[in-house]
Amino acid sequence: MGKSPIEFGKQLTSHTTPIPGLIVYHLPVHGDSRGWFKENWQHEKMTSIGLPDLGPVQNNISFNEQRGVTRGIHAEPWDKYISIATGRIFGAWVDLREGDSFGTVFTTELDPSKAIFVPRGVGNSYQALEDNTAYTYLVNEHWSAEAQSQYTFLNLADKTANIQWPIPLDQAELSEKDKLHASLDDVVPMKPKKTLIVGAYGQLGRALQLEFPDAECVDRDTFDLSDPAIIIARNWRQYGLILNAAAYTAVDLAETDDGRKDAWESNASALTNLAHISNNFGVTLVHISSDYVFDGTIANHLETERFSPLGVYGQTKAAGDLVITSSKRSYIVRTSWVIGDGNNFVRTMRSLAEKGVKPSVVNDQIGRLTFTSDLARAVKHLVDTDVEYGTYNLTGGGPSASWADVAADVYELTGHDRNDVMGVTTADYYAGKTGIAPRPLQSTLNLDKIKATGFVPTDWREALQEYLSGGDKENS
Repeated sequence: MGKSPIEFGKQLTSHTTPIPGLIVYHLPVHGDSRGWFKENWQHEKMTSIGLPDLGPVQNNISFNEQRGVTRGIHAEPWDKYISIATGRIFGAWVDLREGDSFGTVFTTELDPSKAIFVPRGVGNSYQALEDNTAYTYLVNEHWSAEAQSQYTFLNLADKTANIQWPIPLDQAELSEKDKLHASLDDVVPMKPKKTLIVGAYGQLGRALQLEFPDAECVDRDTFDLSDPAIIIARNWRQYGLILNAAAYTAVDLAETDDGRKDAWESNASALTNLAHISNNFGVTLVHISSDYVFDGTIANHLETERFSPLGVYGQTKAAGDLVITSSKRSYIVRTSWVIGDGNNFVRTMRSLAEKGVKPSVVNDQIGRLTFTSDLARAVKHLVDTDVEYGTYNLTGGGPSASWADVAADVYELTGHDRNDVMGVTTADYYAGKTGIAPRPLQSTLNLDKIKATGFVPTDWREALQEYLSGGDKENS
């Protein structure tokens, strides 16, 4: 078989394949009488056309002395970027990941003018079509015994995959091990990377567990965000997603000396560890922010509004947002007036209504309720649809209202007189009280950006009715 000439002068382009995430790249190769030159791996150019930022930590070369050398179908728990230094191969890839695409096959020839990105869990194999073929690949994880235990293998001659090898396997050079691997029917699919929920047992954390039922769950007792040791406490390359639902939320206590220190540590300083993990191990990070990063003087807050926090809590949340944005793979979900499975404003108002109390409730703080079920659903939407990283506002949909309006709705929906709720200004409500943190008066967040991704927030009034009529399981 004669050598195929390398195609010179082609533009850098990417091409998808039937296997999700498996992408072929055509590389510009420049040749003259001396030979040829190519940029085999160019981070900026390649990521700009869709190559995942795999963060390589090792470069391996497999030299194949003779035509016909065939190396088996192995799926490892890391990504690969494969190219050819000399020679030519017939490559075959089989999706061995858990999911709908399991068993999908893609084949193509590679020479120095082509490369391919192989995502974690996709079985990789090839056959050398020329003598002295050098096959080179970047990986984003070092070999370890733990990683090897997660390998998945497929028999080269599997009849279901039905790979049409150019050189019949009985005439090819292959290892004894590769002759003995399982057929596709017997392969145990590789599971996705792990998800970690931090603060898993709070109101939002419990809602996230319902959307991510296979997630690993930790709280402050088992996972101290402020401890630098967490950076080496796990093999983070095996995690794909961290959901940070942990925060210091005692708004008034944050104004005290001890509370101020705790708030800064939990909401800002500790997040440097999460950002480090995200950047160094390629883990996607989702962090929950707050309307308290604004002073409440604007009626409809955009994601791009400049920070202007009024109190310590808001200051620490704003600082935490800045820390998280240092991660290249992060979502910040900014929310307000969160209601879920735990002590909250709605439960308090229902209890007061049942006791016949006629409360005074502030009527000049304006916003929308956000139910944790909707917030968790939005987080799932962002990570599943792989939309652009960045900050997204998320509250319930529908019109804005005051806390007094919400309280009146609770009274009415629970069979009581909404007129029992007395509206009062924030200034009057807190007059004469000490240790009170300033509150933003306008907390309505603009939802256009997240709606543009295809997510439709639930109208908070509908969610409130469901919550009071049975969705609030703990007290229903």
